[in-house]
Amino acid sequence: MEFPRRDAAVLRGVTLRLEPGEHLIVLGASGSGKSTLLQAITGVVPHTVLSTLTGSVSVKGTATTDASVVELSRHVGVLAQDPSSGVCLPDVEQELALPLENRAVPPERISARIDHALSLVGAAGLRQRQTDKLSGGEGQRVALAASLIAEPALLLLDEPTSMLDPAGLTAVRQAIDAAAAAYGPAVVLVEHRLDDYAGRAGIAGLPGRALVLGDAGQVLADGATAAVLAGSAGRLNARGCWLPLETELLAVTGQPGGLDSPDVCSALRALALPDDDGGAPDAPGAGDTVLAAENVSVSRGAGRKKRRSRRADRVEPAILRNVNVELRRGEITALLGANGTGKTSLLLTLAGLLPPAEGTVLGARPGMVFQNPEHQFVAHTVAEEVRHGLPDARNDFFNHLLEQHRLTHLADQSPFRLSGGEKRRLSVAAMLAHERPSLLADEPTFGLDRRDTIATASAFKQAAAGGSAILFSSHDLRTVAALADRAVVIAERTVIADGPVFDLLRDPEILARAGLRLPPLLDWLLAEFDSDREIRRVLDRLDAAVSGGSSVQHLAGSRA
Repeated sequence: MEFPRRDAAVLRGVTLRLEPGEHLIVLGASGSGKSTLLQAITGVVPHTVLSTLTGSVSVKGTATTDASVVELSRHVGVLAQDPSSGVCLPDVEQELALPLENRAVPPERISARIDHALSLVGAAGLRQRQTDKLSGGEGQRVALAASLIAEPALLLLDEPTSMLDPAGLTAVRQAIDAAAAAYGPAVVLVEHRLDDYAGRAGIAGLPGRALVLGDAGQVLADGATAAVLAGSAGRLNARGCWLPLETELLAVTGQPGGLDSPDVCSALRALALPDDDGGAPDAPGAGDTVLAAENVSVSRGAGRKKRRSRRADRVEPAILRNVNVELRRGEITALLGANGTGKTSLLLTLAGLLPPAEGTVLGARPGMVFQNPEHQFVAHTVAEEVRHGLPDARNDFFNHLLEQHRLTHLADQSPFRLSGGEKRRLSVAAMLAHERPSLLADEPTFGLDRRDTIATASAFKQAAAGGSAILFSSHDLRTVAALADRAVVIAERTVIADGPVFDLLRDPEILARAGLRLPPLLDWLLAEFDSDREIRRVLDRLDAAVSGGSSVQHLAGSRA
C-alpha cells in the first residue's frame, strides 16, 4: 500500500484472515502501518485517502474496492485513534441514535439501546450532554458506544484507551468484553497500554492472536499472543513497542515470570545501583516563577456569549475553582486527574486561549501542545510546520528537531497525512522550536510508542535544562514518575495536592480521591525503594533498553 510523496510503501505483503468471533491484537512501533491496516479494512483506503492498493481486502465476502465505506459500515464498527473525528451530531443521544436510524431500527427500540450502549462503556450519565462539551476521555467512551450500538460483525479499535483514566479504561475493556460476549464480533485491536488493558489477567487478558508489524510495514510475526510475545520480546522492546510488563522484563532481564519471579526482582534491584562514578549529579533546583494562576476559576463556557431572549450573557458553572498554581523555570510538572475534571480546560486557561471565569493568570503567554495535534497545524509540510514563525533560525537547529522526533523522512509530507503517532511527534517538535519561558502540553505522549514517548520526555528534559517551565497532563503514571519533578492533582473541582511527584504517588488518599491507580511496576518500585533516585534510576535504565537492550540486560545480570 503506497501513498503519494512517500518513498516506500506503508504496508507491504500483509496477509491476514480473521475468522468470525476471532480477536486479534496488532503490535508495532509508531508509523509501522497499524492504523493504515484498519483503514484498509474499513475501505477508507483507498476510497477516501488517496493511495495505491495492491492485493485485495474483503469484509463479509465483499471486496472493499467494490463497496463504499457506507456500505461496509453496516458490518464494521470503528473506534478511531481520534474519536472526535467520527462525531457528527451536537448531542450524545443523537450521535448514538444515528446509526440505528440508518439501519431502520424501530423508533420505540432506539432509546433502550442507547441506554444499554452507554451503560456498557460506563457513560450512562452522558446521554444528555453536548458532544463538543465532552472531555477527551468522555468523547472516547461515547465514540466506543456509537461503534457498538449497531452490533457490528467486525469491531476495529484503534487505541480505545489512549485518553482514559483507570476507571474509564476498566469500563471500556469490560464493554469490549461484554460486546464480544453479547454480539460475537471479530475484534481487531491496536493498543499501546497493554498492561492496563489486560488488567490482572496479564498476557492472558489480551486477544488470543497477535500480529506484529515492522518499521517497513511488513509482518514480523503472527500467531498465539503468548508465543509471539515470548519469542519476540527482545526485538519488540528494542524497536520501541509498548509491551506487557512481564514481556518487557523478560526482554531486559532474560528471566520469565515478571514481578512474581525472585530472579526478575533481583535484576531490578541491581538496576537501582549507582554507576561506579556515583551516578549523575543532582539536577539544579527550580528557578523563578514564569507563569502563575491566582485564585482562578475555570469554565468551558467562559468568554462565550449566549443569547436567551434579552437576558444578559451567561457563563457556564465553573468546573474548577480557586486554582493556585506556579510554574517555575527548569521544573517539569505533571497535571493529574480523572477524565472530565478540567485538565484540558485549565491548560487552555493558562495558555490564554480560554479566559478565566475568575482570578488572574500572570506571566508571558506559553507555548501549547494540543490534545488533538491537528488543531495546531498551520503549514502544508512537516518541515514548514516546524519552521513556522521562525524564518531566520539556522537550518541545523531544525534538522536536529526533525531527527530528534523521527520526522526527517517525513519533511515533505502534509501534516494531515501522517499517522497518529507522527502527528503527535510533529506537534511537540513544532512547539519546542519556539523558545518560550513555559510550555503546556495536553497528553503529549498519547498515541506514541515507547521509543517516541522516551524521545518526547528527553526533549522536555532538555527544554527544562535550558530554563523552560513545563506543565503536561497525562494518565501514564510510569512516564510521569520518570519525567516530572512535581505533580499538581485535580479532583473535587479544585487542586487537592501540589508537591514533589513521588510524595504524591506515595499518598494513597490523594490517589484514591483523584481516581488514580499505580501501574504494577511503579507500585512495586515505590514499595521496594525509599529513595526517589533509585526508582528513577530503574525507570531510566529500563528506558535505555529500548535502544540498547543487551547492555541493560548485562548490567542487570552482572549486578544481581
